[in-house]
Amino acid sequence: MYPIQKASRTEFVPIRHLNYHVRQWGTPSPERTPLVMVHGWMDVSASFQFVIDAMAHDHWVIAPDWRGFGLTETPGVDNYWFPDYMADLDQLLDHYVGDRPVNLVGHSMGGHIATLYSGIRPERIARLVNLEGFGMPVSHPSQAPGRYAKWMDELKAVQRGEMDLKPYANLEGVAQRLMKTNPRLGSDKAHWLAQHWSQANAQGEWRILGHAAHKVINAQLFKVDETQAIYERITAPTLCVVAGTDSLTQWWKDKYTLAEFMTRIASVPQLQHAVIQDAGHMLHHDQPEELAQLIETFLA
Repeated sequence: MYPIQKASRTEFVPIRHLNYHVRQWGTPSPERTPLVMVHGWMDVSASFQFVIDAMAHDHWVIAPDWRGFGLTETPGVDNYWFPDYMADLDQLLDHYVGDRPVNLVGHSMGGHIATLYSGIRPERIARLVNLEGFGMPVSHPSQAPGRYAKWMDELKAVQRGEMDLKPYANLEGVAQRLMKTNPRLGSDKAHWLAQHWSQANAQGEWRILGHAAHKVINAQLFKVDETQAIYERITAPTLCVVAGTDSLTQWWKDKYTLAEFMTRIASVPQLQHAVIQDAGHMLHHDQPEELAQLIETFLA
């Protein structure tokens, strides 16, 4: 089992009619800018433990489990919307820091949300770090009818239980799943993550802490021009970190490429780039020491 170096503390706070689970590391201080870290799709706040352990300095880190993930309450919904994540983040910042600007780090889905939020509330962000937060492929109006139809079909599939996540007989099964998904993930880290990534149910099965409705397609088309208009409003210095292994092209093939994302993110005014070699999409698991150094150097 991975031996943690810096213990976190957790609490539940009321955010938009949900009990939000929030993990914190370090000591709150009025003299330091808070560091807010938001995780990706089918992940949890504990996922940042390896990076926190590798940081050379003490930071006050605030890391929520998004709605319907981890230990945050699952709302009574059958699909999820990006505006809700941003509104949740907005009110979490109200709760923890008031009007103080924060340093914001987001991975994958969380990176996309963090980048959008930074353009919508630019005054609240001191520095932004986007970790493989790519967003979605460009869409076209002609796709709308089929998209809405697929969305309605998937809502019915969720209600029938057809999109439920596979349960595992034990924690070992969860750890093996994590290592299969990410071959770079060591056994010690996988077994540590498994206990935060899943929970036993009444039948003794271990279920992933992610609501199946997160798998439902977004009914609305992804608008690149709208996204870039938001990017252009970001005033914080921004670090965009990608992995040496191009996971984006692997997922989407010719529908969405890393080069296309780089063109989009270039809309951010004060942008820096970094690449972490020998890492895949879960770069905070693959190379936490290198990522921690990158983040701390950028924040300094």
